[in-house]
Amino acid sequence: VAVCSLITMSVFVLTPGTVPTRWIYSVRMCRPILVINEHLTPFFLYRFTDSEVLYRNRDGHVIKFNFALNETEMILRNSTFVSFKVAKYSLSPDMKYVLFAYEVKQVYRHSYTASYIVYNIHTREVWELNPPEVQNAVLQHAAWGVKGQQLIYIFENNIYYQSDVQSNSLRITSSGEEGVIFNGIADWLYEEEILQSHIVHWWSPDGERLAFLMINDTLVPNMFLPRFTGSPYPRSQEYPYPKAGQPNPTVRLLVVNLYGPTHTQELVPPDGLKGREHYVSMVKWISNTHAAVRWLNRPQSVSFLTVCDTTIGSCVQKHEEASDLWLTRQNQEPVFSKDGSRFFLTIPVKQGGQGDFHHIAMFTKSFRSDQNDARHLTSGNWEVTKILAYDEGEQTIYFIGTQDSPQKRHVYSASTIGLFSQRCLTCEMNQETCTFFDADVSPNKQHVILQCKGTSLVSYFILDNNMPLRAALEIKKISKTDLTCLRSFNQSLSLSLSLSLSLFHPSLSLPPLSFSDGGPGSQSVSDEYELGWDSVLVSCDEVIVARLDGRGTGFRGLRVLQQVHQRLGTVDVQDQIAALEYVFFSFQGYGAYLTLMLLRSTALIKCAAANSPVIDWKLYVRRNQRLALCCFQRQFAKPIGVFFVLFSANVHFQHSAELIKHLIKIGANYTMQLYPDEGHFLSLQSQRHLSESLVGYFRTCFQDFSTPLPEEIGKEDDD
Repeated sequence: VAVCSLITMSVFVLTPGTVPTRWIYSVRMCRPILVINEHLTPFFLYRFTDSEVLYRNRDGHVIKFNFALNETEMILRNSTFVSFKVAKYSLSPDMKYVLFAYEVKQVYRHSYTASYIVYNIHTREVWELNPPEVQNAVLQHAAWGVKGQQLIYIFENNIYYQSDVQSNSLRITSSGEEGVIFNGIADWLYEEEILQSHIVHWWSPDGERLAFLMINDTLVPNMFLPRFTGSPYPRSQEYPYPKAGQPNPTVRLLVVNLYGPTHTQELVPPDGLKGREHYVSMVKWISNTHAAVRWLNRPQSVSFLTVCDTTIGSCVQKHEEASDLWLTRQNQEPVFSKDGSRFFLTIPVKQGGQGDFHHIAMFTKSFRSDQNDARHLTSGNWEVTKILAYDEGEQTIYFIGTQDSPQKRHVYSASTIGLFSQRCLTCEMNQETCTFFDADVSPNKQHVILQCKGTSLVSYFILDNNMPLRAALEIKKISKTDLTCLRSFNQSLSLSLSLSLSLFHPSLSLPPLSFSDGGPGSQSVSDEYELGWDSVLVSCDEVIVARLDGRGTGFRGLRVLQQVHQRLGTVDVQDQIAALEYVFFSFQGYGAYLTLMLLRSTALIKCAAANSPVIDWKLYVRRNQRLALCCFQRQFAKPIGVFFVLFSANVHFQHSAELIKHLIKIGANYTMQLYPDEGHFLSLQSQRHLSESLVGYFRTCFQDFSTPLPEEIGKEDDD
């Protein structure tokens, strides 16, 4: 199966050492219907090289598959993981050692602390990874470098380096201070809102240099998260959290030379951002001595892409982007040619009356000036979502796009010479079950791993076809999904309807359930496979589930996306109401905020659930100018529902306290459920409890769903 489904194409290099993580659902079933999710299993990790794929299989063994020779070798048995109670692992680049993490404790969404041991695969020797003169250390991060046995780890916000597993540790930084100065690891703002990662250091391709951020939160006010359980008196976790109008952290981008005498060089931001609040939103090495860096002002309305010489610290501007509203895709990495003479980005391009859509532009050095000439390689009323590779020999760019449909993702190619010439490479593959792809490519440009992520069943080409899930679901009652396009307020709205019946009943006698679960730029209606607690209601209780993408959502052009600028909770709520009027209900953060706005704006809603709702944007971290103040301008019409509240680092309990106070004031019928000492993203045990509670709540609420709807709601809409 592995050989037959291996897909060969000429594509570009993935950064060596990149290990994407994929998650699938492991579902406990009860014939003939679905029941609540049992747990999520992080079994599918892989590392992709020129001729091999290294991954952990379903049985927990680490396998090396040589697809050139069609040979499989077991590197580590699952029993080793069990013996050391391993939670996370990674193999050294030379494949001789493995780094095991145990006693892992989550900090925020991505970050965690853990203890680490180094394990010799051949001799089975084991030793702990500790800073000098420290025993049983709890580290904030530990990982291999890109060559041999290089090791890096972070302790007390300082970076330590080892050239190999036997060498002494070298402390690279000494300025680290808990909760104040962060070296190589993100504070809350950069982890959650800027980079979506707690790792803020980057290796040069030859392993001789390390770029890292020094984030200084000295001037940022602190937030206190209460911790009520596990001790006689409550404790609090203190962390810097810049709300609207408060100082942001300052940031410096540094590069340290690891070979020879240690030398640290700072990369200088563009003149337009010096002395002003700004972000570093992307760092990517493009050679052993040069790195591409994107700098972004605080309102996120101006950004600069520079190429920096890390030996002297100077940066040359390659591209500037500005907007009267806010800029999107500021984390995207440009793709450079080998000699650095050209690079590729997706940028907004006007497509007639349809507004701007993200398309690929090729930038080359102009002979007439110091600026770059840009030539557009794709066009149309659709979006390029990801650039995969540039094949210089074939002069072809490979990418993922929505040309077939905004809800689909396919792999395309386009020539970098001549006229527009897009070609879909996956449109004819498994059309019945696979219309939503992601992809990774090998360093030698010869192979690609395609990941089918929808519409009906997740499957992994080459390494795993997810047959256990397929077999389990074949005997279950699974919902059917229909995609509908509505017209409201001169906008096209995508509405996905999932129902357990074979036909849609026009009288809408079934209880409908609607979701508002995404912020600006998100997408709820797509062909990506999803199985959650709402699937149980569809399967068991004959509930219609509706998901809507209206104004403010992504992958439909900037005109749709940016209509919520400075007016959140207005046009997006109008589109939700339009969908409710079509199929007559909602759910964390921004989605919960929309739920409350809908309760205030319409009497159509009978049951509502809001998870960690935002009540006042002044109380939330301010990243840019797209946030608008809202919520209690007038009372809710009929706030009947259940509100699930977390002690969240993202949306503080302060929001829920304000909401509760208001609900009591107006005499609302509400139910509250708390998850003490949990983060914004629940533990697996709490996820199961939440799912079961939601199913029970809506089942009880829908039992009385017998009130006829207004006559006009059931009418057919010719448009």
